[in-house]
This record gives sequence, structure tokens and C-alpha cells, in this order.
Amino acid sequence: MVKGLIGQKIGMTRIFDESGNHVPVTVLRAGPCVVLQVKNEDTDGYNAVQIGLIDETVKEKRQSKARLGHLKKAGSPSVRVIREFELEGEEDVSPGDELTVAQFAEVGKVDVTATTKGRGFQGVMRRYNFKGGKATHGSMFHRAPGSIGMAAYPGKVFKGQRMPGQMGNKRVTEIGLRVVEVNAEENLILVAGSVPGAKKGYVFIRPTIRG
Repeated sequence: MVKGLIGQKIGMTRIFDESGNHVPVTVLRAGPCVVLQVKNEDTDGYNAVQIGLIDETVKEKRQSKARLGHLKKAGSPSVRVIREFELEGEEDVSPGDELTVAQFAEVGKVDVTATTKGRGFQGVMRRYNFKGGKATHGSMFHRAPGSIGMAAYPGKVFKGQRMPGQMGNKRVTEIGLRVVEVNAEENLILVAGSVPGAKKGYVFIRPTIRG
């Protein structure tokens, strides 16, 4: 089994379980993906499977000649995203094989990796929930971070000081999301809870590292 699949975040909705309980879920379109290359210790120094997310809308002229040659060698259609995943067990996987969301039908929980929404350059009140200063009586201290350094000793600002800066746009992994439903016909997987990133953002789904 290839321990992973590439997909896209569709959005959130809710469903009701057999007991009538309301369950908020995130809908992910996972695959279909195609195997592009099988790596092993003899030739590459490690074992992995390189897969690509099939997307027929990707025009040939938009891809580099190196990628086109790589896809042709594997007998693969156009792909949008390429990633490597671990290969579990002794299953025989060959370039050109298609992977679908059906492989998660018996998986109870998954880990989902995605890039969070970018919020741009933000101050400490937005970034770290600082309270800020008084807004009245001429305080002249409203949304500033306040003192950040020392006096004569040690005379520097310590690393890790919370200050204004880039917020969001980071790679985040949500661990142990429960698989609520798998729809193999529509290539959909529904997981309980939220997943990082914006709608139509690419996600990487793996069986959870926590049993």
C-alpha cells in the first residue's frame, strides 16, 4: 500500500451519524493519482513511491520538457502536483498504476498536511493576541508591542521574541482526523473536524502515525 494520496480541499459541511448526532466534516477530493516512479535503496538510497495528482486540464505547453519526458516514461496523463510517499509492505507497484481514495476505506484515522491561509504582515495584536494599551487619556500606546530589549545587561533582544511579522502561509499537519466516510465513486473522503488551508488548496493525506 502506498502510504498517502494527493488531493484538494473542497470545503466544510455537516452530516448526521446513525445516532442522529451532528458531525462537522471537511470534504477532500483525494486522487485519482498515478504512480510515476518507484524508488529503492539500490538505485536511490531509500524506498519511496512518487505519485502525481491527475489533472487533464493541465496543458502540455504549460509543463517543462523534463516533466513531459518523466510522464511519458511512466505512461502517465497530465498531472498537477507531484509528491513522494512511503511504500508499506511488499506490494508490487509499477509506474502507471492508478491510486484512488478506495485505499482509505479501511483506515480509521488520517493525517492531513496543507499550507495555511496567508495573512500577510501582521502586528502583535493580530498575530499573538496582545491586549494593547489604553485607547484614551492620551496614552500614545495603543497597538504597539511595548519594550522588547534589555538595558545595560545583556543589551540585546533575545531570539524568539514575539514581534510583528509574516502570519500564516505555513505547512501544517493535522494529526489523527477521523475518517467519517469514503466515496470512491466521487473520489471524496470526509474527515471529522477542520483541515488547514483555503478551498481548492492541495492537501496530502496519509494514514495516521498514531495508532
